[in-house]
Amino acid sequence: MKVEVVGKNGFQPSDENKEFVTAKLQKVENYFKEQNDLRARVVAKVYPTYQKVEVTIPTKNITLRAESKGQDLYSAVDLSLDKLEKQIRKYKTRVKEKKSKDALKETFADGYFEKPAEKVQPANLVRTKQVTLVPLSDEDAMEQLELTDHNFFLYLDNVTLKVKVLYVRDDGNYAIIETE
Repeated sequence: MKVEVVGKNGFQPSDENKEFVTAKLQKVENYFKEQNDLRARVVAKVYPTYQKVEVTIPTKNITLRAESKGQDLYSAVDLSLDKLEKQIRKYKTRVKEKKSKDALKETFADGYFEKPAEKVQPANLVRTKQVTLVPLSDEDAMEQLELTDHNFFLYLDNVTLKVKVLYVRDDGNYAIIETE
């Protein structure tokens, strides 16, 4: 597995930090068949009272992503790995239930998670809402989001005419997801 460790908010990961993260990710690497093609991106951010770690592992069939906060880098990485393992169990259980084992065999190595994960009860779809997309600038979309009691806003970009989702991040800033 190729591991990229990046620091943000003034954090510069040391060689010791990178070695720790790489060693921890070896545990997750063993769940996959195609280990040579695996890539993991770890973004470590430092804040005044905690550190945050975001781990992303894209594979052919799924993209695993976990984000955790801890008092230090080491505890945040451990929490993220726990989340990744839960995601793998959940995905494997879901695929087994759908009888689509081909995707499972392509992605995960034999022998891991033979014990089924706890049955996950999917949340029920309780509402469907239709919206009319209006062409807006990013700034106008931010204004619209502030007027609603939601944490996201769906709109049509007035320049590219592509659908975008504006959302509020945990740190209070805005972020945009763009469609291709």
